[in-house]
Amino acid sequence: MKRERCQVVIAGAGPVGTVMATLLAQIGVDVVVLEAGADCAQDLRASTFHPPTLEMLDQIGITPMLLKRGLKAPIYHWRDRQSGEFIEFDLSELSDVTRYPFRIQCEQYHLSRALADGLEKFDNADIRFGNRLLSFQQDDSGVDIEVETALGIDHLRADYLIGADGANSIVRKWLGIEFDGFTYAERFLCLSTEEDLAAHLPGLAPVNYVSDPEEWLVLLRVPSLWRVLVPTDGTLDDGELRSDKMKNEIFDRLTGDGAAIETRHRTLYRVHQRVAKSFVENRVILIGDSAHLNNPLGGFGMNSGVHDAFNLFEKLEPLLKLGKTTNGSLELYDRQRRKVTHSFTQTQTIENMKFIQSGHESGAHERKRQEMLAIKQDDVRRREYLLRQSMYESLAQAEAIN
Repeated sequence: MKRERCQVVIAGAGPVGTVMATLLAQIGVDVVVLEAGADCAQDLRASTFHPPTLEMLDQIGITPMLLKRGLKAPIYHWRDRQSGEFIEFDLSELSDVTRYPFRIQCEQYHLSRALADGLEKFDNADIRFGNRLLSFQQDDSGVDIEVETALGIDHLRADYLIGADGANSIVRKWLGIEFDGFTYAERFLCLSTEEDLAAHLPGLAPVNYVSDPEEWLVLLRVPSLWRVLVPTDGTLDDGELRSDKMKNEIFDRLTGDGAAIETRHRTLYRVHQRVAKSFVENRVILIGDSAHLNNPLGGFGMNSGVHDAFNLFEKLEPLLKLGKTTNGSLELYDRQRRKVTHSFTQTQTIENMKFIQSGHESGAHERKRQEMLAIKQDDVRRREYLLRQSMYESLAQAEAIN
């Protein structure tokens, strides 16, 4: 049986897989990207690029595209829906730390699509759509991989296999790695509309986390749309949750006339807080959503996946150049990224969720409000908060792990 040879196979052509592939292609590594879909997935969930992520993506030349296509958002709000009060945070205060003191709001598929186009220019990179990883076996010198295509089964042999194949990662499942954590009881409904919500809610920032004991929500603007994220009633079926009746009721409470609002998308999904027990198993490595999942409050999911890719690249590059199996660096990738996923990403996103949900217990909402006001009014605490929410703190934590 003939096996095609390459240095690295990446399962998944989402934003994290295409970033990893581009990093490797740029240094001359033979890399094959396998994507089961016909194109990069047009997933609407992730759309926030934090400052350190923009700095990283500059290294592969993609940040100018994001600046051009995306919406620059230096300011975001924590809002009290019932009183209308908002607490404003301004990333411009970090202009001494970064050349990008703002978020870029841009749908993630623009990133993966542009990087997929870029990969086609490398002779040593091959991105294969409609190719689904079936199984693999690893030994001391490499990984044998079986791939289902439209015409049959292909066989590849690689030095390393990287699983960037999302929440339902087949790579993680074949490794038998536990995916510990929990799933929120409610599903989330994301509605997008061309209606200018700022015309109905004066003072709205491009990014708004709106706290309310009865119905919290996230209002987030991307260049052509507003996106509204709300929790749903778990007893209702998909048809009811995506219905005009549901849409009208949600926008009635926002604009006063839900029937007049037209939506472009109505997406329903479950939200998890889960971390793989290990990110590395000899020559097979997990990055992005295949390794960890979190709720969307704060925009940490895709960003932490990109941070995985850059961290792994630093460890993998010398191994590929020297032809070594390991020098402990992949184990360091596992320690740095897995520990930070627990200590930072999981902790912060769960805390953000508690804040936005607050109010069901007596006095909780007011205590959270006072806490945010105290952060806002204290120069030292506010700077620490901005560094934490823009993910600089997580990168510093990872760097400190050896």
